[in-house]
Amino acid sequence: MSIMNTDIKKIAIVRLSALGDIVNSAVVLQFIKEHYPLAKIEWFTEKSFASILKNLPQIDTIHTIDLKKVKKEKNFKLLFQTIKELQSMHGFDLIIDIQGLLKSAIVSRLIGRNTHGFDKNSIRESLAAFFYMTTTDIPYQSGVVIRNCTVVADALNFQITQDMILNKKPIFQITKKFTHKTKSVAFIIGASWQSKIYPKELVVEVCNALKETVTIIWGTQEEKLNAQWICSHSEYASLAPKFSLDELVSFISSLDLVIGNDTGPTHMAWAQNIPSITLFGPTNSRMIYETPKNVALESSSEVNILKINKNDFSIKEIKVSAIVGQAQELLQ
Repeated sequence: MSIMNTDIKKIAIVRLSALGDIVNSAVVLQFIKEHYPLAKIEWFTEKSFASILKNLPQIDTIHTIDLKKVKKEKNFKLLFQTIKELQSMHGFDLIIDIQGLLKSAIVSRLIGRNTHGFDKNSIRESLAAFFYMTTTDIPYQSGVVIRNCTVVADALNFQITQDMILNKKPIFQITKKFTHKTKSVAFIIGASWQSKIYPKELVVEVCNALKETVTIIWGTQEEKLNAQWICSHSEYASLAPKFSLDELVSFISSLDLVIGNDTGPTHMAWAQNIPSITLFGPTNSRMIYETPKNVALESSSEVNILKINKNDFSIKEIKVSAIVGQAQELLQ
């Protein structure tokens, strides 16, 4: 059940992390603006993700908090300062928690009373639902993009249809122009857990079989070393420079195809309407919105999304031939 209010002027979106989840949540902004063109939208996020939100033209204000620093350093002074700052904010007609965790629910409640989120049966941390004035019921097993769109549409009393999502505009603004002389392909080799990473040896095989120049995109120093190893073992692999989040969005927007693990940069391809192949082992395709040009390749694992097995390395079972065949089809 949602808040009935046809005169909403100021909306808060709470989605603190992580990169891929923010990418898959940001699609709602264009639909909100279609129905509430004069409404101000303010987004609450972890400090480390603020830079990508600057590329979202529908956002009027970005509020950053640093809960990661609070947790890492056990910095209670910063915690109390953060709580005080959140409590000082006011004037929101509606606060929508897209994340559905206890921490995001508490942040939502600290900034106002008119909170909306998922009900207790629709989230892993059911206690979060007690912080919302109104809630949305949608199975946790549903696709994350559908969940994000449903909770927002329910809160604001309009509908986001499958056709609207399929025909969405690119989500992020492009800040830098990249050009390519031939077919442009990139492989995103990193991920948040080791078991979500397609083995570098198999990435080499994909590059060699595809016979197209493949830019290897990395983020951390460990990923850079793996990217360099891949490039040293395939004449078709090319090492990407160190991209800022702004540059990464623009680069991905210039490509013909993105191949990658279940991670934020791979999800950016869907966000920008770029063809993509996402590889899944310990997670599954609910993490993306599949379209004719944004496809999932899954291992044979039976994934329990309520209890993800981070020791499931079945992603290595995905055949090189399956990736290459799908890539060739998308590149036609």
